Amino acid sequence: MSTIADNLGALAARIDSAAQACARDPASIQLLAVSKTKPAAAVREAYAAGIRHVGENYLQEALAKQEELTDLPLTWHFIGPIQSNKTRAIAEHFDWVHSVDRLKIAQRLSEQRPAGLPPLNICLQVNVSGEDSKSGCAAAELPALAAAVAALPGLRLRGLMAIPEPSDERAEQEAAFARLRTLQEGLGLGLDTLSMGMSHDLEAAIAQGATWVRIGTALFGARDYGRA
Repeated sequence: MSTIADNLGALAARIDSAAQACARDPASIQLLAVSKTKPAAAVREAYAAGIRHVGENYLQEALAKQEELTDLPLTWHFIGPIQSNKTRAIAEHFDWVHSVDRLKIAQRLSEQRPAGLPPLNICLQVNVSGEDSKSGCAAAELPALAAAVAALPGLRLRGLMAIPEPSDERAEQEAAFARLRTLQEGLGLGLDTLSMGMSHDLEAAIAQGATWVRIGTALFGARDYGRA
């Protein structure tokens, strides 16, 4: 059975290869370890292998892990859907939020970010595939939302995030990620972050400019949703 360290080595090789294929510096692409449903012990093992950024989808699960891992200098990213009653805890306990899709949530995060902490790094989630079941703002709503969020105190708008409709076709994967990149370029705000790509499509995401790839299964193994 492969270890998390083994998996991380394989992922690093995939990222390097994908970067070289599109003439990008592999150092410009960061791996976000998505540990939902995985125990704190798995995150500790990932830290020992070199992981420093951890993404969580479920707030209560994340807070429990943070409490157990206070001795590790991890950077915590919230990447799941955000309910209004969860914003205070997210504002207080995370360094990044990748899943802001409406102004109300951004305003609450801004108001509730403790004054003693650095600005909360924000990515706006865009529904690039137009799926009714997916979170994310519509492309047409993005410019106004980005301008409003960029002006909020206590937040730093960094870029965009997307979870496209799954596809096994490389061309379809790249087309979805290209839409996000084009939307970001069109904002003209000098944003530096594209959070896109997961275990099955990270190569396509890197080809289209991903700066964060969010990796769960390929790092930690299959998820046990009975734990969630």
